[in-house]
Amino acid sequence: MTPPPIDLRSDTVTKPAPGMRRAMAEAEVGDDVLDGDPTTRRLEQRVAELLGTEDALFFPSGTQANQTGIALCTEHGTELLLEGNAHVVHYELAGVAALSGVQIRTIATPDGLLTPELVRGALRAPSPHVPRITALAIENTHNVAGGRVLNSAAVDSLIRAARDARLAVHLDGARLWNAAVAAGVTPARLAQGADTVMVSFSKALGCPVGSCLGFRTDKRARAWEIRKRLGGGMRQSGILAAAGLYALDYNLDRIVEDHENAKRFAELLSDSPTVRPSAPESNIVMVDLQRDGATAEAAAARLAQAGVRLAPYGPRRLRAVTHLDVSRSDVERAARIVVETLG
Repeated sequence: MTPPPIDLRSDTVTKPAPGMRRAMAEAEVGDDVLDGDPTTRRLEQRVAELLGTEDALFFPSGTQANQTGIALCTEHGTELLLEGNAHVVHYELAGVAALSGVQIRTIATPDGLLTPELVRGALRAPSPHVPRITALAIENTHNVAGGRVLNSAAVDSLIRAARDARLAVHLDGARLWNAAVAAGVTPARLAQGADTVMVSFSKALGCPVGSCLGFRTDKRARAWEIRKRLGGGMRQSGILAAAGLYALDYNLDRIVEDHENAKRFAELLSDSPTVRPSAPESNIVMVDLQRDGATAEAAAARLAQAGVRLAPYGPRRLRAVTHLDVSRSDVERAARIVVETLG
């Protein structure tokens, strides 16, 4: 029998485990738009504790939570600073401009990691002729950079630079769980000092849907209003929130396995002359094609036929993301298939 394909396109492809499905089916629910949903509220409180924020709000997607956090941190007609290849720049359909009336100002980096020097270099002297900058956005881990991690010292220095410039700070922590494991600290430590913090449950934690935004308690009414306007008010959302609670109980502590599997995958590709893997810091491996004329789209199609699914991430780059639905033997088999198919 042909083994099932190994899907490394993203950690969002995971399927809910039987225990998670039972938790969802048995969740205590209410109407979260009218009276509040008890399971959703428990998740929000749990996430606030994990992030060290005063409060949190549940969202159907990370993009919606990011856009709400940015709206809380910025003012209409001003600028948002962020790294040039951030998720908010490339994958949220110009939402910052369309929804908040805010202009994005990108900062180029060689590796996806912002520094205080780069942030300070992007600042401009006050002038009636240029827009004010009101906020800085940080992404941790950085997806396009291959899951690069900002450790606590780096985050602290960025927060200080932002405060010196009187900027609010939004943290896009879709994979903050991974960043915390890689940095050897708690999520709260990496979120310390940020005004708004987004975390996802459908990445790393194996949930089918959902994110949370952490913030100060006095921001809750405004965050709720923005979420409602964006269509994010949900009724019996406890069915979804129960998956998040289950994931925090059972899937958070095993993220280190994904990081180890990513390192193993990269290690097995490292001797191939046809591909060059990145050195993963978390659960993402970028694979650069070395053969003349090779394209990511064609390579991904060949690999899919051979039983491994990777995502094209540029003209000559593929992305592999390890997750709880792929084992050590899966990533080892996947690496062999990549070497044999593209060799």
